[in-house]
Amino acid sequence: MKSTFILLLLTLGFVQYSCGQHVKGLVKQIPTQLPNQIPIGQKPSLTNDEVVAGLREALQIGIKNAVNQSSALDGFLGNIQIRLPFPPDALKVKDKALQLGMANQVAKFETTLNRAAEEAVKEALPIFMQAIRTMTVTDGFSVLKGGNGAATTFLKNQTRQELYTAFLPKVKEATAKVSLTAQWNPLMNKYNQAMTLTGGEKINPDLDAFVTERAIAGLFTLIQQEEDKIRQNPAARVNDLLMKVFGSL
Repeated sequence: MKSTFILLLLTLGFVQYSCGQHVKGLVKQIPTQLPNQIPIGQKPSLTNDEVVAGLREALQIGIKNAVNQSSALDGFLGNIQIRLPFPPDALKVKDKALQLGMANQVAKFETTLNRAAEEAVKEALPIFMQAIRTMTVTDGFSVLKGGNGAATTFLKNQTRQELYTAFLPKVKEATAKVSLTAQWNPLMNKYNQAMTLTGGEKINPDLDAFVTERAIAGLFTLIQQEEDKIRQNPAARVNDLLMKVFGSL
């Protein structure tokens, strides 16, 4: 009886040991990485649609911040990077006005020129947002990997004429609101009077076109700055889409 009991204990021990070894073997066969888990240090895979969506998101954030910044008082006038200068094709007017002692009028005109841009860009957001939504990007990866400002340049090349056409009426409203021509006409009239006496060429530049072109260029400058922040600074990637897309660089 005693020997039978001992044999039974040995048999149970052997069975327990065998089961333990079998379980260990099964554990070793279980993958340590879940199918959807991204290993540490490995960048997430991206589709072209995701990249395009990320580029649009970056540009939309860029134009929102650009409009907020540039539409504030001195948003153009106080920013040397986008400040509107005296129209280049009317520099002769400026020179003649300064010769005639009209420095104050010149300064007022340049200030009003920038006030017109600041006023006009308040209406720019929906125009730019529509352009961003409708731009065609067939190869998002090439834009994503194009370096600083690549998405902004792509948007500019695709939509600049469309933006100009849509934005010009807003500029005309803004120049009227800030009485730009009231500051300009005295300078132009003085110059053209002098040209009548000397036989020189009279001028009458299109101020609305000038403000429109320079305001759009200024907005693109600010949009690129915002895009570059997102590319270079992880803290500027304010949502999961931006983190995924620009984190892949």
